[in-house]
Amino acid sequence: MLTLLAFIVTIGLIVTIHEYGHFQVARWCGIRVLRFSIGFGKPLWHKVIGKDQTEFVLAAIPLGGYVKMLDERELKLDVEANPGEKHAQYSEAELTRAFNRQSVYKRIAVVLAGPVANLLLAIVIYWVLLMQGEVGMRPIIGQVKDASLAAQASLTTAEVIQKIAGKPIKTWQEARWALLEASLDNKTVEIEAINKNNELHLHVLSFNGINNDAEIDILEKIGVEMYRPDAEAVIGQVLPNSVAEKAGFKENDKILSIDNVQIKNWDEVVNTVKTSPSKVLQFEIQRQQKVVEISVTPEAVKENNGKVGKIGAGAKVVQAELDKLLVKQYYSPIESLTKAIAKTWQTSVFSLKMLWYMVAGKTSWKGISGPVTIATYAGESANLGLKTFLGFLALVSISIGVLNLLPIPVLDGGHLMYYITEIVKGSPVSEQTMLMGQKIGFGLLGLLMTIAIFNDINRIILG
Repeated sequence: MLTLLAFIVTIGLIVTIHEYGHFQVARWCGIRVLRFSIGFGKPLWHKVIGKDQTEFVLAAIPLGGYVKMLDERELKLDVEANPGEKHAQYSEAELTRAFNRQSVYKRIAVVLAGPVANLLLAIVIYWVLLMQGEVGMRPIIGQVKDASLAAQASLTTAEVIQKIAGKPIKTWQEARWALLEASLDNKTVEIEAINKNNELHLHVLSFNGINNDAEIDILEKIGVEMYRPDAEAVIGQVLPNSVAEKAGFKENDKILSIDNVQIKNWDEVVNTVKTSPSKVLQFEIQRQQKVVEISVTPEAVKENNGKVGKIGAGAKVVQAELDKLLVKQYYSPIESLTKAIAKTWQTSVFSLKMLWYMVAGKTSWKGISGPVTIATYAGESANLGLKTFLGFLALVSISIGVLNLLPIPVLDGGHLMYYITEIVKGSPVSEQTMLMGQKIGFGLLGLLMTIAIFNDINRIILG
């Protein structure tokens, strides 16, 4: 239910903001709006409001929406498609407010308003979140895998990353983003890090042979893990409806052994469970003054093209140890706004780069997600708290804004392409060209949706 509700809120809010952008700018330009619809298909609710008698509709299929404006071309198409039906008659004075009679610059403003509204929503969300401060993990390197790209660059455990490609780094979130951007644009990147002896080292990390699967974390690709302090093998959290909860694990249970092998710390618990998907494990735990035995079968979960075991339990965290690894940053309202704009811009540019690399064959098409994956992430982010869900909302809003700006007929970017062509050639694009463009646009969108749904089904089948 949480996943379904989070998905409806996500799509509903983002679509409403997008369509409201078109609606409001159209009104400012003096264009008559006939209908404002959230969703497609059969109307579940509708109401006529305002002097223009605009019909506001909530429809059955909540996967989009539209704003229908008075347009003589659409009136003509309606008459041709349904010659036997009565059609609304408009006076010459009313037709002066038709979309097609407006200047090309007004039409451009209306078309741009939807994607811009999505980007503004992301900026507002990031602004609100940044004003509350950012908390992240210090970029301390943990385990470096043998023969990995990180090992070849001589990165070592306990080094603290200072800069990546000359950009100061304060948290692992910033490090991950900088590495991801660098992996798309460059063959190598320079990493400045300080070791435990406070010595500064310059490492040159090569991306040659890096896996182009967008679903795999960049840290996994280069073979490095975040540093984690040794934690006792004591359970601090048991996820609801998890394998661990069903087996009977409880908070503060201390794990003594697994399959008669003594356990010294939490990392040993994690490693044993990860390497035992779908295998029955015998846990010996200490619960207060008693020793209890519990059998549990780790759930097999797909991870990085393989299967790992998970039971849904986390270690008990010593807050004092965790605080040493946390970086807390606070910003003024102006700094927060500046950073929010920069973050929205960077994410937009990165999204466009990823799309281009997919088209060019440099990046896997697995990164395209459909409604099932979006719903899953919406539910997971909502379960992690309001801040995480808001961050997810901002990310999806940017994706929708960028997608709609692509020069594909039937999308806002396609219309923008027509209007720019009109400015250059001095006359509107012919109706025949626009109809042909529509067919091409629907074909491209159909292909994109097919890939997205295929990826969704693939994720469901493979877990």
